[in-house]
Amino acid sequence: MAYEVQQDRGFAIVLLTGDVDLSCSPDARKTILDCLNSSQNTLVNLSDVSYIDSSGVASLVEGYQTAKKKNLEFGLIGVSGPAMSVLELARLDKVFPIYADIEECLKRDG
Repeated sequence: MAYEVQQDRGFAIVLLTGDVDLSCSPDARKTILDCLNSSQNTLVNLSDVSYIDSSGVASLVEGYQTAKKKNLEFGLIGVSGPAMSVLELARLDKVFPIYADIEECLKRDG
């Protein structure tokens, strides 16, 4: 997995790439929580994720819960097919705010 954080229109966007599994989900978790702990609204871009396991999903859930506690926005954008399949299986597609891209997120919020 590779990741980077970009700033765009008031959001920290965490771009995850490749496999988000047990070997790298701690890095994903830390990156997401660092953004939230610095009081940034956060979107996680999953468009280039080819695989995500339960540890990766747990990192997303923890980010979502942390954002709620801090009254920050949190959502997923550009969710790839493989990642969406896992989210649907866990029924988390009904929990997370999921957007095609940041423009769709801004339209729904604004």
